[in-house]
Amino acid sequence: MMHILWDFDGTLFNTYPIYQKLMKEVLPDRSEQEILAHIKISFTHAFSYFHMTVSQIRAFRDLMHQVPAKAVQPFDGLENVLSSAEKHVIMTHNNRHDVLQVLKYHQLDSYFNDIVAYEDGFPKKPDPASYVYLDRKYGIDLVIGDRLLDIIPGRKIGSRTCLFQNRQPGADFYLEDYRNFFNVVPLH
Repeated sequence: MMHILWDFDGTLFNTYPIYQKLMKEVLPDRSEQEILAHIKISFTHAFSYFHMTVSQIRAFRDLMHQVPAKAVQPFDGLENVLSSAEKHVIMTHNNRHDVLQVLKYHQLDSYFNDIVAYEDGFPKKPDPASYVYLDRKYGIDLVIGDRLLDIIPGRKIGSRTCLFQNRQPGADFYLEDYRNFFNVVPLH
């Protein structure tokens, strides 16, 4: 059975449209398309690119924490993939409380053996420290993320990698829809 390391935002759950709208509230003079392009790189990148002040960043983060778990939706076909592997772990820069609330609301929490979150103090991706920790603990076979910075550390620990809804070069597999997972990613 496979052991999979997952990114959370944009990989397990379709959070970018929510974050895009929230950042638009803080930056009303920016287009939603421009916001999306930069938050998909990373929040740190977007904060820098838009020259956001500390108060704007705080306002955005406060809005993020107010999003109800029911508003955050898993991608179609995800649960079928989750039920096919032996172990699942999450590495996210999100906070554990918010991630657990969403997982519990959608009754997906029982699929995950561990979550490494912001509070754990690991360096940000693409630094591999958190992946090394999870690999030593669980033996990661596959890393799934929606950005290159999610899969770069997977390569460094020797795992196969899959980019979700992203065709940038560098992954072993490319997947647009979890309903096609078993046609794209071999289980062994």
